[in-house]
Amino acid sequence: MINFNQKRILFAICGVFSWSLLANFDHPYRAGEFIVKFKPNKDLRRFVMNKNFGSWSHEVLSADMHTRLIRFSNTKSSDAVKLQWLKAHSDIEIAEPNYTYKIEDPREHNGKIPLKNFRGEGSLSAPQDPLFSQLWGLENTGSFSDQAKPGVDISALKAWDITKGSRQIKIAVIDTGIDFEHPDLKENIWVNIPESLGSPGVDDDGNGFIDDIHGYDFANGDGNPMDGHGHGTHVAGTIGAIHDNIYGVAGVMANVEMVAIKFLSDSGNGDTANAIKAIDYATKVGVDLMNNSWGGGAYSELLKEAIQRASDEGIIFTAAAGNSAANNDTTPHYPANYDVENIISVAAHTASDELASFSCYGKTTVDLAAPGQDILSTITASRFDHFSGTSMATPHVSGALGLLLTQEGRMSHQDMKERLLETSVPVITYRNKVRKGGRLDVYNLLTDYRPERREPDDSLWQTLDLDQPWESAHPYGVNISETKTFHVPGAKFIRLVINRLELEKHYDYLQLKDEKGHVVSKISDLLNQDVSDYVEGETLEVLFRSDRSITKWGFLIEKIQWQ
Repeated sequence: MINFNQKRILFAICGVFSWSLLANFDHPYRAGEFIVKFKPNKDLRRFVMNKNFGSWSHEVLSADMHTRLIRFSNTKSSDAVKLQWLKAHSDIEIAEPNYTYKIEDPREHNGKIPLKNFRGEGSLSAPQDPLFSQLWGLENTGSFSDQAKPGVDISALKAWDITKGSRQIKIAVIDTGIDFEHPDLKENIWVNIPESLGSPGVDDDGNGFIDDIHGYDFANGDGNPMDGHGHGTHVAGTIGAIHDNIYGVAGVMANVEMVAIKFLSDSGNGDTANAIKAIDYATKVGVDLMNNSWGGGAYSELLKEAIQRASDEGIIFTAAAGNSAANNDTTPHYPANYDVENIISVAAHTASDELASFSCYGKTTVDLAAPGQDILSTITASRFDHFSGTSMATPHVSGALGLLLTQEGRMSHQDMKERLLETSVPVITYRNKVRKGGRLDVYNLLTDYRPERREPDDSLWQTLDLDQPWESAHPYGVNISETKTFHVPGAKFIRLVINRLELEKHYDYLQLKDEKGHVVSKISDLLNQDVSDYVEGETLEVLFRSDRSITKWGFLIEKIQWQ
């Protein structure tokens, strides 16, 4: 429990941090670096830089030569002044700071979960990889942990009876690179044949990149995208670790070509300029899907345009929803939140069928949940480890879509996304957290099986006046824990009608449970003349809880609705 003085300190720290970010254009960026897009028919050779800015250089970022990275090498003027001047220039269409990005920090367990072989507890048809039984996201027998629930997985075993993938499917892992020498991965790593057979130091295939045999390293500007961190290798293992070998794990796809594209450094950091180059490179080499387990930075129109170029080529873009436990509907997380048709935003769920505590969510902006906590996969130096994060959930979806591409080929982004969401398994704990309230099921996806989704009809709600209004004291007291139960015989759905609600945000709340004891939602902060989320069944149980610090007006409820 955080007391009042602790909250004051926390708010003070947050206030200073927010001010600091605001002084840096709201989000961290590379000092002295800006990305600009010149207007059509404008020639950089006739572009005159403000002489007060001193020396500068530029780098081409787009094939049409219009988008460029500009670097200033002095501090005569502030970055705010430089950006204002660039935005106002008649030759420039868009100017942005070069924002920084990072991996969606994996929550490593450092050996707390032993790498044991539980062979014999799972299905006899499972791949014969020694550590397969720890891959609960692929087959959850309930043996992984005390909280694990059997069947809470992506139904991989049934899906593999239909297809295990194809080397014709090419997936870009845009990340910290891949350890392409890992014995559990190397057979599924893309090989650029002209470069592999050509001369070192020569662009043998003429694509503008030298020695890009397995991909490219934009963090260091060379053709060696070897992973020095482990994050990208972990992602790659979930997508496409080889099946039925002696090395360890199995991927969602047994057969695939993975392109290693490194734009995040070995410390896990990158920037918009290199992200744009990475996405455009993946588009150029003709991948079918890009996995993006990274995020941060402000809205970038130029990054969005790079994703749109990929979308125009029919390429899917899976993206991690983020690990800050925030609502992406109100606090956007990029690139997952860009409004581009090919983007799939992925939340993380646990082996016990709950949204992971760290996972971002969003009823309208996050598409579905996938396994993302305690995920075992490949890491560098031929090793394996458990990571947690939406970074780990995203490659489950990438692999599932790779299987769909294997079976049916490319389809429109709209049709693909509709099928992915409608075939997800609806679970009450994800309702109002992701778009269709569901988690990934690749067998459903391949067979186009669409589970029933029980939802109320907004035209059928009936209002019932309470015999006595339910309300708190005004203001309410501290350390309150009060439960109220509403029962309507024969009801299929019940919800509250809230006259007024004013509670301390995050710390004081109304918690709604259904008749099976599932927590459906928590209500906090401010509401006036609104309705709550609904629960299924005849009974709605509501808990009012306050902590021991700040108290506000409280709440007043005079009616409920049912149908």
